[in-house]
Order: sequence, then structure tokens, then C-alpha cells
Amino acid sequence: MTRTGGAGGVALATAKAAVLPLALAQFVASYAASNMNVAITSIADDLGTSVTGIQTTITLFTLTMAALMIPGSKLTDIWGRKFCFLLGLLVYGAGALLAAFAQGLPLLMIGYSLLEGVGSALLIPPIYILITVLFDDTTTRARYFGVVSGAAGIGAAAGPLIGGLITSYISWRASFLLQVVIVAAIAWLGRGIADPPLPARRPAFDWVGAVLSALGLFLVVFGVLQSGAYGWGRATKDYAIGGTVVVQQGGVSPVWIYVGLGVVVLALFAVVAWTREKNGRTPLVSVRLFANLTSNLGLLTQNLQWLVLQGAFFVISVFLQQVRGFSAIQTGLLLMPATIGLLLSSAAAPRMARRHSQRRLIRFGFFVTTLGLVLLLALGGTRPSVWSFVPGLFLMGLGVGIMLTASVNLVQSAWPEEVQGDISGVSRSVSNLGSSLGVAIAGSLVAGAIPGGGQYFSALVIVGAFAVLGWIAALLIPRKPARRSVSAG
Repeated sequence: MTRTGGAGGVALATAKAAVLPLALAQFVASYAASNMNVAITSIADDLGTSVTGIQTTITLFTLTMAALMIPGSKLTDIWGRKFCFLLGLLVYGAGALLAAFAQGLPLLMIGYSLLEGVGSALLIPPIYILITVLFDDTTTRARYFGVVSGAAGIGAAAGPLIGGLITSYISWRASFLLQVVIVAAIAWLGRGIADPPLPARRPAFDWVGAVLSALGLFLVVFGVLQSGAYGWGRATKDYAIGGTVVVQQGGVSPVWIYVGLGVVVLALFAVVAWTREKNGRTPLVSVRLFANLTSNLGLLTQNLQWLVLQGAFFVISVFLQQVRGFSAIQTGLLLMPATIGLLLSSAAAPRMARRHSQRRLIRFGFFVTTLGLVLLLALGGTRPSVWSFVPGLFLMGLGVGIMLTASVNLVQSAWPEEVQGDISGVSRSVSNLGSSLGVAIAGSLVAGAIPGGGQYFSALVIVGAFAVLGWIAALLIPRKPARRSVSAG
């Protein structure tokens, strides 16, 4: 489909025209995950809730995406890529509209966390699958994977600045209304997307697998969220369900009860998927997709990239607003060096990919990101100057931009054409799980933090430790990964 001249040229032009709405859709979904950070105080005050309540709302948004991304990817094989994309935009837009007029935390959660999360899970998998099917040349495909991956990073990095401007000069509600307008524009631009026909025989949907995978991921992240109130080791107070004390103060924190249950459910999901595949039935996702070392390490680096980015943004945003008393626009402007760094490295991604291996780019990206976090810690203090944030934030954004596209390409290129849809869903799920865990872990560390205390410093240290873990994972990526063949149903 990437031939030039004649019908091939028309097909190429049509395919290229589809990239803009696809990239914009990825941008707005990533923007939604980060712009809330600068409006935490404004939203909490307006709705009469706490910073922890808004943290939970942000975490549940990315968790909903992570939990439903694989089912959403599978639905594209049943309903069609373009149909799922447009349906996702409709659900997302309805959620943004509801959130804009929410008068309390429950409605904000329904609109933002649930509906926008479900909409994103429906519209994001088709983005990567359509890029795969519209461009059959691997070089061209990698270039446009870079475009949409870059749009994801830019959306996450620019979210605080754009959200800060809108919140300060209009209202946090206007930020949701802007999303409604953008989604409507994307739907209009995307009406001409050429979706290649699906096979006549479409796979059955694995409802049991969908429920188990979503429930398992929910329990893990929900467990992490409990750490802010009950601690990580011993429960700091009684934990009760429906008035019945389940864990007494001093007992094992409920964090590990929920995380343990989540791991058990995810293990059960793997058993169900393996059994269905063994019996010739289509699983939600083939367990064989996790038998490739290169792909697994690439997925781990994706998860840690988003965990570090969203976790650091959350900690810094809360610190600036709760401790320094910064407004939304001041917070957004202060985070702008990260946006600039990410824009520069994303723009250079295609050129870097031609000169360096994906493995090397991921390693270097984590190194630069870690260096940025070290500078944030070294130059900071209880009342650091505004300028002390600039070098660290710039390097952090630069590092994330260097490795975002490389990680996506590494995972996608490890698998043959027939399973690109499945691995795309897994890839997006893992990335959004990283965002969810980043906010949950960082938020739990600063929950109830004493102004001027060391919790914010400790939270950045933990985020930096995850960046080092990502660098170690990148070191383990094989030099010459072999492409695996798999039958995913």
C-alpha cells in the first residue's frame, strides 16, 4: 500500500491522510492523563474533595485504559478497526462532556475515569493496528509508529502546560470541553479512513478472559492505592469492609491482600487463555506472546517509561501546588522544559532510528532520564528555586522522547504480521498500566505529606529507582533479536 504512482500512489495518499486523525487521537488520550495534574488543587477545592480523591480519579482513568486495552484490541478483529475507533471517540467525548459539568467526585469519576477510559481503550488499539495494515513497508510503518508514539509523549508532556493555561484563565471544566471539540474534529477527519476488510471468519470474543484480565489488573493497582491510607508494610489503622474489620492495625497492609488477589486472578487468566488455545478456541490474547525475551523486555521498558513520566509529573505538580502554592499556569509553565525536551527528541526520533539500534536508544533514553531525575534531586530542597527544576526536567523529557518510539518499534518488530493486532493491544495495555502505577505509587507516597517534609524527595527517589530498573532491563535486551512466529488464534 506504500507504492508510488497510479493506484498505489492514491492508496499511499489515503493512508498518509489517516495518520493525522490517528495521531491526534493518541495525543488527546495522553493529554487527558497528564493535564489533570496541574488542576489538582482547583478541582479538589471546586468539588469539595481531597488531593487523594483526585489522585484516585487520575489513577482509575489510566487503569481503565490498561484493563480494557487488550479486550479493545480484540474487538477490532470483530467489529472492525474504523468502527471501534469512531465508537471510542463517541464514548470518550460523552465522558469528557459529563466530566465538564460534574458537580461532585462521583460524576467526575464516571465521566473521566470510566467513560473516557473505556473510550480510550476502544480508540487506541485501532490507531496502531491501522498503521500496521495501511503501510506494508516496514520502514514507512516504523516512521508512522514514531509519529503516533511521539504524539503520545507530546500529549503527556504538553498536558500540564495546556491544562495550566486553560485552568488559570478559564476553568478546569473548559479543559474537558476542549477535549470534546478535539474529539469531534478527529471524528470528522477520520471519516475517510480506509479500513481494509476483515476476514470473513471473525474470532469469538473471550468474555471470561476479558473479565479476568480486567479484574486482575484492577486489584493490583487498587491495592497499590491503599498504601496511601494504610502503609506498605504493617497496616497503620484498621481496615474495614462494610463495617467489618478485615485487617487490624499492625497486621499485614491490605495492599498485599489486593495485590496477591490480583496476581492470582491474572494467573488464572493465563491458564484460561492457554486452555482455550490448546483446545483450538481463540483466547483473548495468546500466552505465547509472552514467550519472546526481546518483546518482554521491550514491554517492561514501555511500562517503566510511562511509570517514571507520570509518576514524576504527579509528584512535582502536587509539590508545587500544595507546598509552594503555585497556580495551575505556574505549574504548567514550570513543567515546560520537559515538554521541550520531549518535543526535540521526538522530532529527532526517525533520524536517530536510522543511525542507532532500538536497543541502544532505549538504554540511552533511560540513562538521560535517570540523570534528569538525579539533577532534580541534587538541585532541589525544601524550597528550591524555579530555575533549579529546568535542567532536570529538560533531561527527563529528552530521555523519555528518545526511547518512546524505540520501545514500540522493538516490541512490534519482534512479531510477524498476523499477530500485530494482539501485540499492539498488549503494548498499549502495558504502557497505560505504567501510567496508572506511576500515579498510584507516587500519589501514595505524598498522600497526607507534611508541607516542607521529605515525602516529595522520597517519592522522586522511588521514581528514579524505577528509571534505573528500566535501564537495567534495556541492558538485557538481546543484541540481535530473532523474530518469533506464533499462532494467536
